[in-house]
Parts: sequence; structure tokens; C-alpha cells
Amino acid sequence: MKDRKLLNIELGRIAPEAYRTSAPSGLALVLDNIRSAHNVGAAFRTADAFHADKVWLCGICDTPPSALIHKSALGAEDSVPWEYCTDTLEALRKLRTEGFTIVGVEQTRAAVSLETFAPETGRRYAFVFGNEVDGVAQEVVDACDFCVEIPQFGTKHSLNVSVSVGVVLWHAVNAALNR
Repeated sequence: MKDRKLLNIELGRIAPEAYRTSAPSGLALVLDNIRSAHNVGAAFRTADAFHADKVWLCGICDTPPSALIHKSALGAEDSVPWEYCTDTLEALRKLRTEGFTIVGVEQTRAAVSLETFAPETGRRYAFVFGNEVDGVAQEVVDACDFCVEIPQFGTKHSLNVSVSVGVVLWHAVNAALNR
């Protein structure tokens, strides 16, 4: 056999209880009116993979317990802490009082291209991801400290929000690991 897949027991993953009590990563997600519970679930799964501290579900986002969230989260909704806010701006105010830098993930005139974004050591970041059709609401963009944009080279102007979560969190964690 040339190679073999690792078994789950060989991966050395921590239990959900250990995840919730482990040292914070300084990364949080804010989901601004995500309409698809499958996308919410995928965001939870990605948040777990990259050890995000919390997922904030805002506006029309579905919340756990939800069979549709669980279908793509595969239990990550039980390991990653989450909070619901009817208003995304309320969530941003709470995060700001906790010392987070608020980063919109959106195409704006002044957006920083993701490959040039270098998270600072010791700083906490809350990444705001927007609705599948409308993106991050303008009033939410206005409340962000700055925005990052994922470079794209095809004919479409956006990625699925769950894909964007993966790209941004991978970049933030990778940048922190390679300092």
C-alpha cells in the first residue's frame, strides 16, 4: 500500500469538553444574517477545525439545536461556544468591549487583500461574514475596524460564505503559525 488514510483515533483530536476549556485562540466568527442552516453548520465545523473561540449568530441565522445545522456541523455546534444576537451591531459592540478588532470580510473600496493581512500577535480578531446574496450589511461594514477581501480570479464576484470562512480562518491561523 502506497499510503493509507489515518483512522479517527490516530488524529489526536481533543474532546468537545477539552475544546471548550482550552486556551483561547483570539479568533471569533460573526455570521451576519446567513440564511442557510447548512452554511451555518459548515461555519461551525470550520470554526472547530481552526479552534475559533466563539461563533456569533445574528439576525436570520438558524441556531442550534437544528438538524440542518448538525448535518454539516457534525457536532461542532456542541464544541464551539456560540451566542445569538438579533442585531449584528449588538454583537459587534459586545466583541469590541471584549477587546476584539472587528474585521469585515467584504469587497469594499478600502478592503485589504487577504494575502497581505498579517494578524498581530496578541490581538483578538472577530471576522464578520455576510448574507449569501447581499454580503455584509453596509451598516455592519461601517462598524468594522477594517475589511479584508479574498482575491478571486474567475468570472464570479464571490465565494460561498462557508468557503470564505475556511479561507479566512486558514489564513489567520497559518499567518500566526508562521511568525
